[in-house]
Amino acid sequence: HLSPEKKPENSCMAAPGPHSLSAAFQEHLRRLGLRDFPCGLGSWNKSRFVTYAGSTGQEEERPLCEESPEALLELLSDPHSPWALPPGCSPHDQRLRDVAVLSPQLTRGTRVLQLFRSLRIVGKDVSTEVDADLLQLQRLEELTLCANQISRITSANLPRTLKVLELCCNTVSDLQGLCAQPPPELQHLGLGYNRLRGPLQDKHLTADFWPNLISLDLSFNNLTDLFGLVSQLTSLKKLHILVLQGNPLALIPAYRGFVVDSLPKLSFLDDIHIGLDERYQFRGLSKQPELIKNEARVVVSIGKIKGVPDPSTVQDLELDSEAPVITYSYCVAYEFAGEETEDGGTEVGEQPDKLCQEGTSLFQVEIHQSPVVATLDVDNSAWDVRETKGQQECAAMEVLAAHTGNEKLQILHPLVRVFVTPGEPWADTIDCNYRKEHAAKDLVGLKDYLRAGTIVSVVEEKVGTWQVWLRGADSEENAVKSEKERQGLKKESTKGPGPRDKQKKKKKKEKPRELRSDPPIRRILGSERVALEALLATETLVATVCDFGILITEQLLKRKKAKTRAKKQKQRRKARKPQRLPKVTEGWLGRAVCVSKQQWCPVLLPALWSWALTHVLSPGCECCH
Repeated sequence: HLSPEKKPENSCMAAPGPHSLSAAFQEHLRRLGLRDFPCGLGSWNKSRFVTYAGSTGQEEERPLCEESPEALLELLSDPHSPWALPPGCSPHDQRLRDVAVLSPQLTRGTRVLQLFRSLRIVGKDVSTEVDADLLQLQRLEELTLCANQISRITSANLPRTLKVLELCCNTVSDLQGLCAQPPPELQHLGLGYNRLRGPLQDKHLTADFWPNLISLDLSFNNLTDLFGLVSQLTSLKKLHILVLQGNPLALIPAYRGFVVDSLPKLSFLDDIHIGLDERYQFRGLSKQPELIKNEARVVVSIGKIKGVPDPSTVQDLELDSEAPVITYSYCVAYEFAGEETEDGGTEVGEQPDKLCQEGTSLFQVEIHQSPVVATLDVDNSAWDVRETKGQQECAAMEVLAAHTGNEKLQILHPLVRVFVTPGEPWADTIDCNYRKEHAAKDLVGLKDYLRAGTIVSVVEEKVGTWQVWLRGADSEENAVKSEKERQGLKKESTKGPGPRDKQKKKKKKEKPRELRSDPPIRRILGSERVALEALLATETLVATVCDFGILITEQLLKRKKAKTRAKKQKQRRKARKPQRLPKVTEGWLGRAVCVSKQQWCPVLLPALWSWALTHVLSPGCECCH
């Protein structure tokens, strides 16, 4: 059996599990090194705590091999020292190490547990619930367990002296265990970035469980019931700080005004101070819940596109009388997830400031393509093309297929839709001048969409128009005139040809034609992801410039070169192939071809073929002389 003085450090608590809080605490003690040099008791300071026979206790009697307390403390405080505080520790840990230098006997055995006022276990993969060994920290006031995998908290295992409990970035989804026997003096409860869903959790946030609560952090959960949550929070008479940003309910336009007017003692909401002017502005809003709709509104604004290469330069190279007439148009496409108004969204007037005051989020983007540039402003908006509904849906599906790279958004919200600005012709600066408002009723889906961001693309649409000859268009007129023309031809044939007949032969009657367009060919010139997570926090506007780099039309250049190469090869083949055999002179097998009549001599024709296979034909013929 080990005495308290000789117990190993990790025996302060019972044998812990691999992912328990006790195991993380013992690892934290080991990293602090409270019993190792320069802390603890050893040969470096033993004379200060052991009385020798005949010693007077004066400073000059300290052995030369020992260090003074000041020198030991300097080794701990110097950031370049190998004994400096490990990263991730709190100021309270530094004070513990100072105590271990000045009074090392207080850190021996279980007495070290009485020194802890604050415990910080961050990112240590604690996956099990808080175990009962934590009750040995009888003076613990602050407990921080952020960035772990804790899904459940049993309040019976929490010290009763606890005043601050921070559980940010865990997987807590139920507050029932935490509210069974909560610490009565708790003043701050941090539950941000967890998995809380309302309205079942709202009933655990009342003064019956937290009578002394001053600060409450519920940010970035999935709370959706604004009225139910606020009605429960009104019982917390001491509540002064509240954080609800990042929840779907915070996307409601009148969210802030309703909370400010419902909680008169609140001083800070979402880390923003509540002034008297703001309280006066939203006065009486809590008594008119019928004015608050459980939906969010997002306005998208798209500005200008710059730097798109001029397509007419490529079209001039391929200009031909029989070539089609090609027209180009350009638009900006963006993704949006969630429902919208019945009319497919409404356009917004020029009053963005008023929308922001009412709680509407704004998202603006300006797109550049070095030098291609387009501007997209998104104010918390669908493919608005001036086409028929069927053409619009087909076009949207084509661009959506090209947007499959945003796999994160596809997983979070599979009902993502693509919205496109009306097509505009090419110009040095293409002004889209597009604004659209979206009303999303699925607040959870909208939150996931804003966290994942959106994909913004510049799309080029190419349409070829051809001249098509009509067949049988004038069949009725031709049938009526056919007999008259035949009779006229018979009469004129007896008279012989005249000057008018020659002109008619030269002037051929043109067949009727019409213009037909090919299906449009759409090509994405550039795409970029736009982060929208700031709209979940306190921001009401996201404005960005998308730079797509320099656009090089390599495909068009390669296609033009291939056509030119094929045309030259065809001309070379025609040049190598003779149209007729050249003229033959007298010398071999006599005269074979007549120059004047250009006819073969039938007598020597068989011999000519055998001669032509082995000799070079030379010009000249005297057959007619």
